[in-house]
Amino acid sequence: MVAACPFPYSRGTPIRIFHLARALAQRGHEIHVVTYHLGDETVTGDLRLHRIPNVRTYRKFSPGPTYQKLVVLDSLLALELIRLLRRRRMDVIHAHHVEGLLAALPARRLNRTPIVFDAHTLLELELPYYALGLTAATTNRLGRFLDRRLPRRADHTIAVTEDIRLRLLELGAVQADRISVIWNGAAQQLLDLRRMSPQGETRTAIFTGNLASYQGIDLMLQAFASLRATRRDVRLLIVSADRFTDYEVLARDLGIRDAIDVTQADFDGVPEHLARADIALNPRIDCPGVPQKLLNYMAAGMPIVSFAGSGRFLAAGEHGIVVRDGDTEGFAQAMACLLDDHALARRLGNSARRFAAAELSWSRAAELTEEVYASVLEKTGKSRND
Repeated sequence: MVAACPFPYSRGTPIRIFHLARALAQRGHEIHVVTYHLGDETVTGDLRLHRIPNVRTYRKFSPGPTYQKLVVLDSLLALELIRLLRRRRMDVIHAHHVEGLLAALPARRLNRTPIVFDAHTLLELELPYYALGLTAATTNRLGRFLDRRLPRRADHTIAVTEDIRLRLLELGAVQADRISVIWNGAAQQLLDLRRMSPQGETRTAIFTGNLASYQGIDLMLQAFASLRATRRDVRLLIVSADRFTDYEVLARDLGIRDAIDVTQADFDGVPEHLARADIALNPRIDCPGVPQKLLNYMAAGMPIVSFAGSGRFLAAGEHGIVVRDGDTEGFAQAMACLLDDHALARRLGNSARRFAAAELSWSRAAELTEEVYASVLEKTGKSRND
């Protein structure tokens, strides 16, 4: 597996790579992960890590491209993969995200090892959120160009959602028989989580995850300010490995900073906070994939409020309340509804947990990934015995 990111690390892309790799290893596969110099090696277990040399000037754990990352780190990633393939015969290169694919393409020339490309998102939607010195329109066009051109270079593409699959087909990036959908899974400790009954008069709305601009933190704060204008018994808990610095001014200007609790925690610390919260928030508006936090909320049995752009995975009215993108007043009203209607909140949370338990397991994702590997090896004529 090629992971162009800190690994392991507690955010969406590294989480998918880690849990999928572990689930495949548990099914008897030998998994090597080629990745950056950053990450926690104490939790890798039966995975075999191959890191690029330590780049002392790069310590960025948050998502998004930088020119140093693209030019320096990803070049080193490709070289590390080439070194590995010269030492060991691999059946499949599983390249995650576009940067992983870019690193894998030159390495494939060694022995034509087939590449499976794992498309976590669409660049035409993601790139405009990052400051690359280009206009949003330019990055959107660049993203669309890469979305159209790069997947066809792989032998097979895995999309994390049906929306991504359909868009890549629409762009002519892949053929219908060379793309599959394999959802993310949910952590077992969240499926086993037992939520606590509300204590005292204060209610808690929770957000977990990184605080990058695409997460819609500004919209969430505006919605929370509207909610606080009508009721003072609710607080917002933000659980993240990132700092809240970029949003301090907005929170103070909205008059809600004293009602926000910010806790720095990695994934291991998330369950206890979810267990004590009343409702969970997903304010992201643009997301062709499925936010990992959304799956975690569902597995934990949380009543969820989500904007539509990243909540298409939710069955509205069955697994949560889905609000029109950018409608902060509607988001606030949905929060109030779940805080006031305990029976509705309990029904939605239980339904979300049942769906997660039935459909969102990493073992199932690994099983489907095995099927993709077998299909690719059959089509390319490659096998361990070649």
